Amino acid sequence: MLATTERVEILDFAEELAKMILESDIAEHYRICLYKMQNNKETQKKIQRFVSMKERYEEVQRFGKYHPDYFKVMKQIREYKREMDMDPHVAEFKLAENDLQSLLDEISLLIGGAVSKHIKVPTGNPFFDNGHGCGAGGSCGCG
Repeated sequence: MLATTERVEILDFAEELAKMILESDIAEHYRICLYKMQNNKETQKKIQRFVSMKERYEEVQRFGKYHPDYFKVMKQIREYKREMDMDPHVAEFKLAENDLQSLLDEISLLIGGAVSKHIKVPTGNPFFDNGHGCGAGGSCGCG
């Protein structure tokens, strides 16, 4: 019974921590930047143009240099990617996203380190990886 009560308390603390993160200035800035990026017509045009070209790029990649449009598509996807990345709303969003991810990485390391220095904590950030993380690959940063 004690383990169940303790488990519930830990989960309650985790929910409280999540609420604190959601209410943080970093998370608020992230949401504002996401909103601006999603609701700016010019930004969305750039993103959609890149996404469409990315589909074309994947098609061309199957054949490589032997595809008749290979060089044209390769050049165009780089141009569209740069145009999208240079958009002020996309750039601001990416910075906000990185800031939020850094906060989550720091929290993960603190929690994992408090349990044991040998706990593997997926950060996906080489700055935090000190040989104890598992980070390079899947959606969690593990490989």
